[in-house]
Amino acid sequence: MLKCKNLTKVYSIGPKKRLQAIKDVSFSIGAGETVGLLGESGSGKSTIGQILCGLLKPTEGELLFQNEVLTYPFSKEVRPKIQILFQHPEVSFNPKLRIIDSIKEPYRLYLHSKDRSRIIEDIERMGLRAEHLDRYPRELSGGELQRLALARVLSIRPSLLVLDEPTSMLDVLSQAQIMHLLKAYQTRWGTSYLFITHNPQLAGFFSDQILAIHEGELVRN
Repeated sequence: MLKCKNLTKVYSIGPKKRLQAIKDVSFSIGAGETVGLLGESGSGKSTIGQILCGLLKPTEGELLFQNEVLTYPFSKEVRPKIQILFQHPEVSFNPKLRIIDSIKEPYRLYLHSKDRSRIIEDIERMGLRAEHLDRYPRELSGGELQRLALARVLSIRPSLLVLDEPTSMLDVLSQAQIMHLLKAYQTRWGTSYLFITHNPQLAGFFSDQILAIHEGELVRN
């Protein structure tokens, strides 16, 4: 479903200084497959995730999605099909707004719906209640915020979801809840995942195949 071909990303960090974050990265993700991307902090794994979801443009190489070469920025047709769930759930919500005001935007943009009952139905699948929608982010735990962020991103039925360390800031119980929800959703809808992590145990449990990255280059396990 998605192929990365010889992706390289170089950052300019000064008038004469450049930093190569990733080099010549190639791999593919099949429909309904979970690919684990395992590496230490600074290894380049988050750079790959951001390229895959259109937040960064590669310096070299190309990305093919459903046999079409993607251009940057992604088209309006592609954007909802490739989404990302970040490590820090609090960045997904405006601290000055109630949760309902942060979470309803994709429903309006992609589902053409302002129906609160649809939103409630989606968050209830995540083990949350209607009352969570009327709270501010500071009034919720990290696990609750991450489940809300997950409900929002899954509401538009993406074909590929980049999971950028989605449980690393959560306690063990919340980690298990998020992983269970992701597994159940994938079984139902056939969504593909790129699971970025530094935890080999989680990668082994959750992934169909694991790619290791070290200093910007892939090492296949």
